[in-house]
Amino acid sequence: MEGFIGDMGDLMKLIMVKEGKRGDPKGVDEKLAHELSDCLWSIMVLSKKYDVNLEKSFLETMDYLEERLSKLKLHR
Repeated sequence: MEGFIGDMGDLMKLIMVKEGKRGDPKGVDEKLAHELSDCLWSIMVLSKKYDVNLEKSFLETMDYLEERLSKLKLHR
């Protein structure tokens, strides 16, 4: 978990570079791809350790969000 938090901090710094709010953008796309992969790996390790069916949970969450968004559109 500590490594994941560190990776998220690195990811935030790279997002700030992409948004033009920090540092030199040279090579940022490759670094961003690497950091996103690191974060995904950490999530997969955590889901395995705590016996979470990540695919099932992701699909359920996306269905829930889609339903909420569609209700919001109806109310506009």
